[in-house]
Amino acid sequence: MVFDQGLTEYDFGPAHPMSPVRVDLTMRLARAMDVVGGAGLQVIPAPIADDDEISTVHDTAYVRAVHRIRSAHDVDFAHGLGTGDNPTFAGMHTASAHVVGASLEAARQVWSGAMRHAANIAGGLHHAMPGQASGFCVYNDVAIAIAWLLEHGAQRIAYVDVDVHHGDGVQHIFYDDPRVLTISLHESPETLFPGTGYAFETGGPDAAGASANVALPAGTADAGWLRAFHAIVPALVREFEPDILVSQQGCDSHIEDPLAHLMLTVDGQRAAYLSLHELAHEVCDGRWLVTGGGGYAITDVVPRAWTHLLAIVAGTPLDPQTSTPPAWRDHVRTRLSRLAPHRMTDGGVPNYRDWSLGYDPANLLDRSVQATREAVFPLNGLDPMP
Repeated sequence: MVFDQGLTEYDFGPAHPMSPVRVDLTMRLARAMDVVGGAGLQVIPAPIADDDEISTVHDTAYVRAVHRIRSAHDVDFAHGLGTGDNPTFAGMHTASAHVVGASLEAARQVWSGAMRHAANIAGGLHHAMPGQASGFCVYNDVAIAIAWLLEHGAQRIAYVDVDVHHGDGVQHIFYDDPRVLTISLHESPETLFPGTGYAFETGGPDAAGASANVALPAGTADAGWLRAFHAIVPALVREFEPDILVSQQGCDSHIEDPLAHLMLTVDGQRAAYLSLHELAHEVCDGRWLVTGGGGYAITDVVPRAWTHLLAIVAGTPLDPQTSTPPAWRDHVRTRLSRLAPHRMTDGGVPNYRDWSLGYDPANLLDRSVQATREAVFPLNGLDPMP
């Protein structure tokens, strides 16, 4: 686990949905449940990335523009700085570079063999483009970490993005790079930002089939989401044979998230984490780099979802029936005047019907999944039919 308290300084202000409180509450819960620290995950401080590291993905002019932001009054709309999604704040460059440094350190830990898995839950800022901030994301820490891995010898990298929003920035940056397979499961661009991530987005001329997008209809719940995941992700990742698995674990697919329209439970999200962990061990000797991402139900969902994630990264999954610690619930009540969940489960049962049993062309979810299979599977030498 790469973390220090300075990562909570990535803060767009009290009215912004991406509150650093969600990271703080996650760490408090994970520590209280012995998932982090002690016998749990080792905690490694996060360095601050330098401009050369950031510029492996971002334009130099853009990095300079972020440096020029000194306060909430400074704006640069040409670079997406000072918009409603990306308001400016004092220390914006340093806070953003700190998030990048954490993901780079996690990449170093895994690629060097020092650790089998490493996580940066403050990361996952997957919307940032080379020359522009977008969707709460200033620097694209995930893409920078992937670029570092490529520079240091990785030949093939699989990137799986389960955030409710399309992983557009990472896809854009590596769209024509056959060494990087990007897979994104997200709510349909017809109903949610950023309006991209259609099945026909399959990679550039030199990387046909290296991008896969599963656009899920609004209202998709655990059974449908897991059905889609298992119909797409394992087959593509196995065929690609990556050296390392990188995942973006936004938990804004939850039914209580205020910014989107999927209907997963913490239990369904936990099932996805377990599947990614298993896949990492199956295809790339367990090398797994994990980042956070979206998630805006900051007390009811994010801390529980990501504590489950960190427990799985640690190799010691938590029983969903486990109670949350009373001291943690007291802290939530004192700090935020909210009642925190009493258990690590929503009571969901993450069962799904396997794609091999056939699909229903009258079902919107099934049509979406089949569209992705037909667009991408043949380009990877796979049969798109069940």
